[in-house]
Amino acid sequence: MRLAVVDSIVQTSIDNHEIPGAVLVIGHDGQAIYRKAYGMRSLEPTRSAMTVDTIFDIASLTKVVATTTAAMQLMEQGKIRLNDPVAKYIPEFGQNDKGDITVRDLMTHYSGLPPSLDLKSPWSGRDTGYSMAFSITPIAPPESRFVYSDVDYIVLGAIIERITGISLDSYCAQNIFAPLGMTKTAFHPPASWLPEIAPTEYDQRGQMLRGVVHDPTVRRMGGVAGEAGLFSAADDLAKFAQALLGGSSVLSPLAIQKMTTPEQPANASTLRGLGWDIDSPMSHNRGELLAVGSYGHTGFTGTSLWIDPTTNTYIVLLTNAVHPRGQGTAISLRSKVATAVAAALNLAPSEQDALRWKAITGYNESMPVQRRVANRNGSVQVGIDVLEGQDFAPLKGKRVGLLTNQTGLDSSGQRTIDVLAHANGVQLTAIFSPEHGVTGTVDTTKIGNSVDSATKIPVYSVYGGTDAARRPPMDVLRNLGGVVIDIQDAGVRFYTYETTLGYFLEAAAKAGIAVFVLDRPNPLMGAVVQGPPSEPGRENFTNYGPIPVRHGMTLGELAQMFNAEHNIHAKLTVVPMQGWMRGDWFDETGLEWTNPSPNLRSLNEATLYPGVALVEGTNVSVGRGTDTPFELLGAPWINARELSSYLNARQIPGVRFVPITFTPTSSNYSGQACHGINIFVTAREFLDSPEMGLEIATALHALYPEQFHIEKMAEIVANQTIMNSLIHGEDPRRIALDWQDELQKFQQARERYLIYK
Repeated sequence: MRLAVVDSIVQTSIDNHEIPGAVLVIGHDGQAIYRKAYGMRSLEPTRSAMTVDTIFDIASLTKVVATTTAAMQLMEQGKIRLNDPVAKYIPEFGQNDKGDITVRDLMTHYSGLPPSLDLKSPWSGRDTGYSMAFSITPIAPPESRFVYSDVDYIVLGAIIERITGISLDSYCAQNIFAPLGMTKTAFHPPASWLPEIAPTEYDQRGQMLRGVVHDPTVRRMGGVAGEAGLFSAADDLAKFAQALLGGSSVLSPLAIQKMTTPEQPANASTLRGLGWDIDSPMSHNRGELLAVGSYGHTGFTGTSLWIDPTTNTYIVLLTNAVHPRGQGTAISLRSKVATAVAAALNLAPSEQDALRWKAITGYNESMPVQRRVANRNGSVQVGIDVLEGQDFAPLKGKRVGLLTNQTGLDSSGQRTIDVLAHANGVQLTAIFSPEHGVTGTVDTTKIGNSVDSATKIPVYSVYGGTDAARRPPMDVLRNLGGVVIDIQDAGVRFYTYETTLGYFLEAAAKAGIAVFVLDRPNPLMGAVVQGPPSEPGRENFTNYGPIPVRHGMTLGELAQMFNAEHNIHAKLTVVPMQGWMRGDWFDETGLEWTNPSPNLRSLNEATLYPGVALVEGTNVSVGRGTDTPFELLGAPWINARELSSYLNARQIPGVRFVPITFTPTSSNYSGQACHGINIFVTAREFLDSPEMGLEIATALHALYPEQFHIEKMAEIVANQTIMNSLIHGEDPRRIALDWQDELQKFQQARERYLIYK
């Protein structure tokens, strides 16, 4: 067996008294291919031989196996946001200048918090430990430098407990260990496990620690904390590693990808994922041959785990190096074992694997290894970035057209127009522009054709005054081999880019050419579906099909749904993003906001848009012609204090309303003083924006029945049942019950087309 080469390496470490013994499990291509115990489990007070089922205090492996995994699960559910300040979840943490520290800072160890809690003074108790962590004073500004900190993960564990309402150990047992069949993994190992546990070292009372956590901070906190305290066996950690490589119900592939690709601040020299080490001074367990792009972690007691998704390999190496008196070390052993395994299995990454890593991380071979992440800062790689990483392979040899606007940019800020115009083997011959034109600045109902000034390629407008003028010209399409779509959607049914997408699928199918959708994030995240679905038969340019107001899908996912559900059968290829999770709002992607249209100038406005735009077609101003469209709503005939008081009394979750007077310079009531409301989002995760829009409509209808033209909402609501209820003045919360069955049916159908599970 080629892997037998590691035996002498481990034995030499034992002979040199670096470790008393070890358990090694090596996995490759979905199987554990090497599993062996070495040396002694215990030297004092009695000697016992190491066995492969030995249970170890895995120390800081707790951070990734338990705490990081739990946090990622809550992120997938939309309950934790990476860029949220920690103080949002733990208000008392904000003291001593820590208000700017984010969850991302904790998970990448760029928070600026000290490495550990003070152990010089006597203290004990979980609550005391948390109190010290929450009140601690930083030693550096957040994101200024890498400081590996146990405090970061004590606080992260506390966040998990605050959100879930149960202890960290209970949460992990129920949601991680049990589903993965990790039957020998726990924070408080039961007494029946003691004979199988490798001891660490003597405590201050002269007692050998066995089944009691070695970390002194966690020991004072009662044995459970986000930074350490977990006990596990090599076979259990192998199950965990394989779950990250092969997928499981515990974490989605996108969550795994997100936490194991660089998330540290821009220009930082230490590459850290969320919890996981990628390339840092602590990456010795990667060895010399495993590629950058693999990831892992170590534990102070002598434990380590390294996982290489490129070669589908993991290495679990567990030792109790601190036994019996804290003098041992497994640092050089980890590196030697990893190098030997990579050499024995010939794990050098292929050129294709290297390109994949480049596409995900911005890897540049001309940079030092610590600088091989460009423009990352947690950035998602959108479809055009991935296509560039593929050297445009799907488009090679084709004449293509491109539907795009100012939002079609790659991660370096280049227009997709320019990228494709200069791509080898690709001939860009036509550009198509949607509503607001190719620059996204035109706010009229008719836009003519033009020529792109930089490339001299003709630009064909697909936004005119008639349905025919809103569809791509067939004579142009028939001269193409494919059409590429790269445009930022707003995540809302009545945003016209979605119908334009459907029209292109239809036209491409008729022309017999391929469609390539370069995917981009849903700015409102993809984990929530809200609002009344439109009724069949009410299709128009703001309603391509019967879907809810907020559908929670990307444009690529919508393309798949439209193509199948509308029986279009176009030759569709979606180039998916790398690193986007369904629970990511746009400000958690690391991407720069580019206004998708002139009046969506921020994520805050986009968050309110699904609700406020429901009344836009009536006789009110929604702030067009002001600096903050969709954050304002008013009319000359509204009493601002009356309307704001009415809506605040409704206690709509996630928003507050402040009376205001404003004068728009365009659109409804241009040049007239409008009285109404300024809408403030207080908790976007609790806001049902479409229902808020119906609350506003109902309030206007109740307070100003003669002035407010509620019937003009019919086209955009596209659901006569809901309109009838609104006109009859029914409570919006009761009205919301009317669409729940249809919403459930949509969610079931939607599941078939989701790319990012």
